[in-house]
Amino acid sequence: MIFSWPRSQPPVVEPADSEDFAPLADIHAACFAHGWDADELHRMAEEPGAFCLVARVPGLLRSSRLKGFVLIRAVAGEAEVLTLAVDPACRGRGLGKTLMKQALFRLYSDRCETLFLEVDAANLPAVALYKALGFRKVGERKGYYSAGDGDGTALVMRVDLR
Repeated sequence: MIFSWPRSQPPVVEPADSEDFAPLADIHAACFAHGWDADELHRMAEEPGAFCLVARVPGLLRSSRLKGFVLIRAVAGEAEVLTLAVDPACRGRGLGKTLMKQALFRLYSDRCETLFLEVDAANLPAVALYKALGFRKVGERKGYYSAGDGDGTALVMRVDLR
């Protein structure tokens, strides 16, 4: 009898392990012009109030199953999305939304009141995702991003968790 994972099985979202940061750096580099390396990601995840959640899909090799992650930092009741990255080959499957929902749940459980993020205004799929999760625009930073499709404007977005 042969057993295989069904293709429709949802991803597992769990805290990142120390060996995850090298493949996470590869995902980040595939998503952003200025990707962060494994040491930077690990250092940020180890800061007080920070956490990193990863999305894994069924597969044989643990590191090859990593398809996305979110890195959050919380201080004094407010939190910030430092980065959200999904393997470009896996976009459009709800991994970003799944990661963000789990992060929101954790922040809510930790009694965090507000979550902020910055997103390139030209990144329409990301802006739509954040709006669908209840984020609203609270500001703009012109010329914030040096690489991208638009004029580099960053939207500052916020969601209240209380």
